[in-house]
Amino acid sequence: MAFDLSMPILVVDDYNTMIRIIRNLLKQLGFENVDDASDGSACACQNAGQEIRLVISDWNMEPMTGYDLLREVRASPELSKTPFIMITAESKTENVIAAKKAGVSNYIVKPFNAATLKTKMETVFGPAE
Repeated sequence: MAFDLSMPILVVDDYNTMIRIIRNLLKQLGFENVDDASDGSACACQNAGQEIRLVISDWNMEPMTGYDLLREVRASPELSKTPFIMITAESKTENVIAAKKAGVSNYIVKPFNAATLKTKMETVFGPAE
């Protein structure tokens, strides 16, 4: 399944500067339909009834971590198949393994650039249409 530049993407991060950075990277790649949430619990409320084709989430957030959000998304019948890319400054092997076991689609370690994001997205979706 190739990705569509008009697909709705949700960026979840408790750091506004990081949300702006990810939005700008997505814009550089041609994506315009980007929404955001400040943490996992805000995302759960905001996402109700809205079709999201990709979640890009930070791991370290309060009060709900990206890992907890991933587990909640995978447990939801409506969202369980939604691609989920985890972003973190932590490259610990146990974190990567935990995220994989919880069903993460891909994993990005900060810092990263548009090319890295595009590569990770293409791994999940295939090349852009």
